[in-house]
Amino acid sequence: MTTFVLFGGTGDLAKRKIIPALYSAFLNGRLDSDFKFVGAAREVLSDDEFRIRVAASINNHTNSDTTGTAEQINAFLALTFYCKIDARLDADFVELKQKIIDPEIHATLFYLATGPDIFIPIVKQLSSHKLVGSHARVVLEKPLGRDAQSARDINQALRTYLKENQIYRIDHYLGKEMVQNLLALRFANSFLEPLWNRKWIQDVQISISEQVGVESRGEFYDHTGALRDMVQNHLLQLLSIVAMEPPVNAAPDSIRDEKVKVLRALHKFSQEDVSKKTVRGQYRAGAINGEPVISYQNEPGVPAHSRNETFVAIRAEIDNWRWAGVPFYLRTGKRMASRSAEITINFKPIPYSIFGTNQGNLRSNRLVISMQPEESVELFLKAKEPGEGIRLSDVALNLDFAEASTSRRVEAYERLLLDAMRGDLTLFVRDDELSAAWDWVDPIMSAWQADNEGLKSYIAGSWGPAASSYLLAQHGSSWGEEFVEN
Repeated sequence: MTTFVLFGGTGDLAKRKIIPALYSAFLNGRLDSDFKFVGAAREVLSDDEFRIRVAASINNHTNSDTTGTAEQINAFLALTFYCKIDARLDADFVELKQKIIDPEIHATLFYLATGPDIFIPIVKQLSSHKLVGSHARVVLEKPLGRDAQSARDINQALRTYLKENQIYRIDHYLGKEMVQNLLALRFANSFLEPLWNRKWIQDVQISISEQVGVESRGEFYDHTGALRDMVQNHLLQLLSIVAMEPPVNAAPDSIRDEKVKVLRALHKFSQEDVSKKTVRGQYRAGAINGEPVISYQNEPGVPAHSRNETFVAIRAEIDNWRWAGVPFYLRTGKRMASRSAEITINFKPIPYSIFGTNQGNLRSNRLVISMQPEESVELFLKAKEPGEGIRLSDVALNLDFAEASTSRRVEAYERLLLDAMRGDLTLFVRDDELSAAWDWVDPIMSAWQADNEGLKSYIAGSWGPAASSYLLAQHGSSWGEEFVEN
């Protein structure tokens, strides 16, 4: 028996992601028979008024083939309730407690889809009303803090009221099927592990590109930026999984122990390093899929002369035995040429070719792990082209997960919600991981704040500033799309 309480229950994230994920879990029989869903927000609504919004969320943000019937939607709505909540008002939490089923006995999951400034006030109220006992868990949305110190302050305050194993810091990228498959690829296949080191790998590229701009989040995004919004969490989490040592087992803390070692081994940047190894950009007017789009500075809620970055590229290095000397290139940006998320492992070239040098512009072997728009793994090998003589070409061994498996694809938020309900912390971020990530990002933020000249512009619909390509070219490498275009 679980009660799921969603703070920020009328917000955009709730409508687009959390409520559809919860409904999908219900539709597929993954929720307790006595499950109860309580939306909580500052707006005054009745249960029925909130149910109308929940139904709209289901109809607008789920695929037509997974929406279910009207009877199924109504059955989910029958489990749905609402409570008006103001974090400053004791009376509101008294009313909330009345809607929760025996919190001292049954599991309660509190999801804080709110700004981080009210995390502590909410948890403090939950504690004072005895709602966060041993059966309670609290899910926290990013961003958790604005820098290392604020993140530590939040974590310290949270531990006043909660144990670490009750805190679920969510990063939805960790819920993606392919991200979890990284663990299987690395540690369940004997042929990869001997190659997974500085002896055989030339560089690693982790890239998340978005075609969308800031949409309705202009004011929020301008106080956040791409470094905080994407690099500090998503990209560094992916890097830690790619680079981690084999854990002793698949238990949550065994995996997270190895991830935090990687984050602590990241080479800290000096101010000079920041100028040489990072690129930040901001999109100007351009076109996406043939349609004109406005510049970042003309987006609603964005100041006309904003210096906030919408693009980041970084050359990171890991100071340990396995990865010394191997660059990890991180890239993310809005209003890019296409929507994609992929990890590319570029292997070193063969020491000598018996086929001569006139073989065209071929890349070394590479492993490309795609997370969006489609999930796949491609291993690019060299093979002979048909015909007389030996002329080599790249051939991809392609594992398409949509074709390889008939099992239902579980979306990231649904998987993470179910894991939180089960008490599985594997795919959630531990406090020391968070601190280590912020400790690495902080010097970059500080250097950027003191630099009024370093922000580059790029045309919406492109692959970012030219300086991003140079970041790789000066070390003999290139982003994947540049090689294809060449």
